Amino acid sequence: MSAPPSSSDPPPFQPAPPAPPQPTPFQPHVPPDAQVAELTVQAVLLGAVFAVIFGAASVYLALRAGLTVSASIPIAVLSIAVFKRVGHSTILENNMVQTIGSAGESIASGVVFTLPALLFLSGGERYFQYLQIMVLAAVGGALGVLMMVPLRRSLIVKEHANLPYPEGTACADVLIVGEKGGSLARRVFAGVYVAIAYKVLMSVLGLWKDVPAFRTGSTSAFPNAVLDLEITPEYLGVGYIIGPRIAAEMFSGGVMSWLVLIPLISLFVPEARRIEDLHALGFSDAWIAHHQVPEQIYRAYIRYIGAGAVACAGVMTLIRSLPTIVGSFRDSVRDLRAGSAGAASRQRTERDLPLTVVVGGALAMVAIVALLPNLPGAFPGSLLTGLLVVVFGFFFVTVSSRIVGVIGTSSNPVSGMTIATLMATCLIFVAIGWTGDAYQPIALMVGGIVCIAAANAGATSQDLKTGYLVGATPVRQQIGLLIGVVVSVVVIGGAVLLLDKSVPGELHGIGSARMPAPQGTLMATIIRGMLARKLPWGPVFVGVFAAFTAQLAGANALSWAVGAYLPVSTTAPIWVGGLVRALADHRRARKGEGPPGQESEVGPGMLYATGLVAGGSLAGIAIALLVGFGGSVADALNIGRNYYDELGLGGDLIAFAMFALLSATLLRHALARSEGGDAPPP
Repeated sequence: MSAPPSSSDPPPFQPAPPAPPQPTPFQPHVPPDAQVAELTVQAVLLGAVFAVIFGAASVYLALRAGLTVSASIPIAVLSIAVFKRVGHSTILENNMVQTIGSAGESIASGVVFTLPALLFLSGGERYFQYLQIMVLAAVGGALGVLMMVPLRRSLIVKEHANLPYPEGTACADVLIVGEKGGSLARRVFAGVYVAIAYKVLMSVLGLWKDVPAFRTGSTSAFPNAVLDLEITPEYLGVGYIIGPRIAAEMFSGGVMSWLVLIPLISLFVPEARRIEDLHALGFSDAWIAHHQVPEQIYRAYIRYIGAGAVACAGVMTLIRSLPTIVGSFRDSVRDLRAGSAGAASRQRTERDLPLTVVVGGALAMVAIVALLPNLPGAFPGSLLTGLLVVVFGFFFVTVSSRIVGVIGTSSNPVSGMTIATLMATCLIFVAIGWTGDAYQPIALMVGGIVCIAAANAGATSQDLKTGYLVGATPVRQQIGLLIGVVVSVVVIGGAVLLLDKSVPGELHGIGSARMPAPQGTLMATIIRGMLARKLPWGPVFVGVFAAFTAQLAGANALSWAVGAYLPVSTTAPIWVGGLVRALADHRRARKGEGPPGQESEVGPGMLYATGLVAGGSLAGIAIALLVGFGGSVADALNIGRNYYDELGLGGDLIAFAMFALLSATLLRHALARSEGGDAPPP
């Protein structure tokens, strides 16, 4: 028997544990050493065309519904389809097309969410001109691109495994499977054609009512209740894209405002008090005489309740994102300090715009803000404006890019960031004594540029993620992004002004029931209230705690708050689109084709819904042109002559039937793949 080993004996030999496997370096679809056509004339021209189209369509949609949808995926699909018909293209050329084209959508959202507020501010209307809108959009858009250049390595490359950038990844998938582009594009085009035909038959020829309505009278036991539906294809498509949960949250906010609060206020607020409050807010007797009681209550009370709800929801969103914000900002500053010292490798896929170009371009944008005489503010006080734009701009560009890396561009809380910027700017203005009416447009300019920069930075991040996956050259993408900014801002300002003049009987269509521009109105409310200290805090605080209650109940407070602010005629058809999505998901789940809510970004229903949004928005722009510049032609084409008004409920039922038919086409396309077929005919 051997003796047990003593503690002094050397331990028996044990082999060293195997070294952990080294992570495989990421390899893009196109190798870094490959030389592939990318920033070509045909790619720039087609991208510019899409930037104009989707920029104008996004202006229309944002003014009507207060939201936009990502344009990168449909542009990628359409680019592949177009080049398959007219010639040959590389994957990097198709990526360049969507990079340039998607700039229009993001800049349009930033412009529409803020700059229409100039109409509601003291002295702001004289800045609501084409040149001023174009310059502010260009400054914000360019800053969003330039400030993302030094952040690309940190957020796109180093955080590749942690930040999926969902739209960017999906867009890369579309480009990589470009051989299927024709089939995918047919679904988008089917939606576009159906939406245009539907809008022409309804809004031009007048064959059925565009807003079927249920309303109760002022003397009813349930007074002034409103349930309208603006049965447009773009709203139906938006509801399908955002899904049943968000659509239901938005509609529930509308139900609270128009079927709960307005009847409740009608019961307990006397008419004399309502008129007195409207007068205090600046509404004339002529305006009151030409608007029904629900609209009066909305303007006097509901709008401020909605403003408080949106502000509270935006702040809560920022608070929940604070860990991400702080970490992202810290990492970005650290990477900036590392700067050129860490840029040893200069492969094609690692080349960015030089830092000197980035800094010089940013300083040039600040100089434009500070020195141009046709913008709000005057030198040298405008230097403070430029400084605020740089500080808040870089901070929220970083925040925006980090957040969209997780939740996607469509859910980017740009409104919350803008509200925070405006509040901080107004507090600084109050602290230094800038409280007069003349400072209202200056505060909005800071918030507007930061909003546009943050919105474009979110879209830019998705584009850079797509480029990283497919093997694009970053510096060429960044040049393409700047081209997209320049092209899109030329048309966005004109589209905003055109739509502002397209509502008959209104001096300004923006702010009316047809184009409520909810975010812009909210921005004006915040600025006026904080600088003049006249914010109607009672309704605002009601909205704050209503949004807080919605959050406690498990809803997304921001979605609910936007719904509470918008007309119910907007949120109701969006909800119907969400119901169609829920039904399609349920049918697929029953057939074992995937869990509910998991349709791909390039699924048949999503592509057809994208076509409905694009086609409906483009038709809306064309109809606005027809009404604005060819009123007599529009009257001649209206063969329906409002016959449905004489039918009463029958006219509403006809409209509902047509909208149900449109919804059925969406459901059919959504289920086409699960049923084994290709895209059905429209």
